[in-house]
Amino acid sequence: MEIFLFSQLSRIISGWLKIHNFQGENPILKQLAFYTGPTVGGLLNATFGNATELIISMYALRRGMIRVVQQSLLGSILSNTLLVLGCAFFAGGIAHSTKDQLFDKGNAVMNSGLLLMAVMGLLFPAVLHFTHTELHFGKSELALSRFSSCVMLVAYGAYLFYQLTSQNSLYMPLAEEEGENDESLEEEEAPEISKWGSIIWLSILTLWIAVLSEYLVNAIEGASVAMSIPVAFISVILLPIVGNAAEHAGAVMFAVKDKLDISLGVAIGSSTQIAMFGIPFCVVVGWIMGRPMDLNFQLFETATLFMSVLVVAFMLQDGTSNYFKGLMLLLCYLIVAASFFVHIDPEAIQDKPKKT
Repeated sequence: MEIFLFSQLSRIISGWLKIHNFQGENPILKQLAFYTGPTVGGLLNATFGNATELIISMYALRRGMIRVVQQSLLGSILSNTLLVLGCAFFAGGIAHSTKDQLFDKGNAVMNSGLLLMAVMGLLFPAVLHFTHTELHFGKSELALSRFSSCVMLVAYGAYLFYQLTSQNSLYMPLAEEEGENDESLEEEEAPEISKWGSIIWLSILTLWIAVLSEYLVNAIEGASVAMSIPVAFISVILLPIVGNAAEHAGAVMFAVKDKLDISLGVAIGSSTQIAMFGIPFCVVVGWIMGRPMDLNFQLFETATLFMSVLVVAFMLQDGTSNYFKGLMLLLCYLIVAASFFVHIDPEAIQDKPKKT
């Protein structure tokens, strides 16, 4: 149990940096953004914010714990889309109860579309498996997953290109809104460390996350037995809540300040990156390692993700937010959490760590 609690540091070490000064963003990446610009800086912030999940996934994948990889990535998406966004909408709605808060509908719809595309990529292998309609049993499902993953990576690359070249970047409101409210402060603000200093610090912290992540992967099964709760509940619910603490704090603080575009960039942007890059990247890496990592997240998990993304897409379609929408998202997350608490994953029983 003590090892499990200690290993949580691997989920929150990057998050601690974001919560620092309640800025909702990594201060080292903020310094690096002075040299890269707000768009690249925002993309770097989202990428390193998800670095913990990816590093943990690599360790688990190397040990053959495919279900842990799938469920931890799924849990990160569910936590960001329902819990983090729900708290942001609720807190922002309470703070501004006399009006509906507004956000950029175009960017929200685009990210919702990417999430739905990711759901499509996960849905077809699961349906193929459970309908027993594979052309080559045991091979078609894996081949489809690898092909779909490559397509999703291409789509995410095109999305990044669009973000870097478009004038309506998802991350531009961060610079624009801060500039409107703190023009005098922005004029005086200057980088505190050099570009290479920022890169070195990021490398050190990423390496530290990698070291601690090994403890986490080794402790999951023992923690499940010690606390008498399913491994799926730990992977999908508990770990993402801790790992997304930074996004949670940042999204809520910006929503209270009536900067919902930034809150959406934190919550939905992070979910999009996990769904369109993190998951297919793990499939490709598993392909290289010789691990049968696929996009079949099983019927229960895939249905949960599909319904969650659908609910969020409907919440974002009109470009407005209020506390009732936030409350609905939070209640949906409670239903999801309760479902995984009583869910026994039959695949996890066979998914034991393999010695390398």
